[in-house]
Parts: sequence; structure tokens; C-alpha cells
Amino acid sequence: MRLTTKGRFAVTAMIDLGLRQSGGPVTLAAISQRQQISLSYLEQLFGKLRRNDLVESTRGPGGGYTLSRDAALITVAEIITSVDEPIDATQCEGKQNCLGQGSQCMTHDLWASLNSHMVEFLSSVTLQKLVDDQVAKGGVAQDAPSIKKAIAPLPLVQAVRANVPNSVFALGSLAGALPKS
Repeated sequence: MRLTTKGRFAVTAMIDLGLRQSGGPVTLAAISQRQQISLSYLEQLFGKLRRNDLVESTRGPGGGYTLSRDAALITVAEIITSVDEPIDATQCEGKQNCLGQGSQCMTHDLWASLNSHMVEFLSSVTLQKLVDDQVAKGGVAQDAPSIKKAIAPLPLVQAVRANVPNSVFALGSLAGALPKS
């Protein structure tokens, strides 16, 4: 069985969300930028994740996505199946009619057993474990807070009044008032 891009991207995006949600809702644009996943593709995936109660959305300024429950209670198998990714290595999609007319192929039991082991393994891996693994590898647990530069008030400067003309006409009248040499 080959895990497709849909399942990989869903798991990757959920890890990113799990790493950063403590700072509040995480935008899909931020996940898209960090993980190099198309924003429109993420929107489709997160629509499915939301419908399957794995994430919650918050609208408006400061909005984004958060996990709907603790990361320790979300499994990789749930993430993959919630985005319509079948965990199935059989040719017949588990219908036991690999050869048509209800007949199984000779390797059906082998692939069905593999399916069982894959589901068992992916059900044993939690999102929290994947988040913890990333933190242990030096992954960012939270985006670095943006440092806002304090705006120092400008020093008060007294206006200096120069005794100079402020127009051509004032210059002309000043020229007429000057002694001639």
C-alpha cells in the first residue's frame, strides 16, 4: 500500500497545528507557508478534518484552527481516514471479490492481514507522540513571538524662527529695504 499525498499532507499539517496551537488558533496560510502545501489543498483537507471533529475553526481576526481534542487522543489512523484516505492494500478494497463474481485472489488474505497490521500500528501512534518527536528534534513548539520595537517619542524640538523671507515677494520687499551700496 502506498500512502498518498492527501494522507501525508493531512498528518504533516496536523503536527504543525499541534506544535503551535498553544499560541491560539493557527491560520492555514501559516501552515501552508511553513510546510510548502498549497493553501487551497489545505482548505479542502481541513474541511474534512473539521467535519470529522479533529479540528475546530475560529473565524475573524485572530482566527484559524485548533485541535478539537487533546493531541494524545487523536491517532494517525483517524487523521488519514478522515481525509478519505483508505488504509487498504487489497485489490478489491476489502470486498473479497478480487477476481469478480465474489472470488478472492490468492493473496487476498495476505493483503487483508497487512491492512489489519497497518491500521493497528497507525491507531497506536498519537498526534501527541509525533508532536513530542518534533520537539525532541528541535522543532519549534511555538512560533517565536514577534518583537515589536518600542516607538520612542521624538524629542521635543523648539521651532527656530529664522528671520528670512518666506516668499519671492518678501525677498523683493526686503531687497528694497536694504541700503544700496
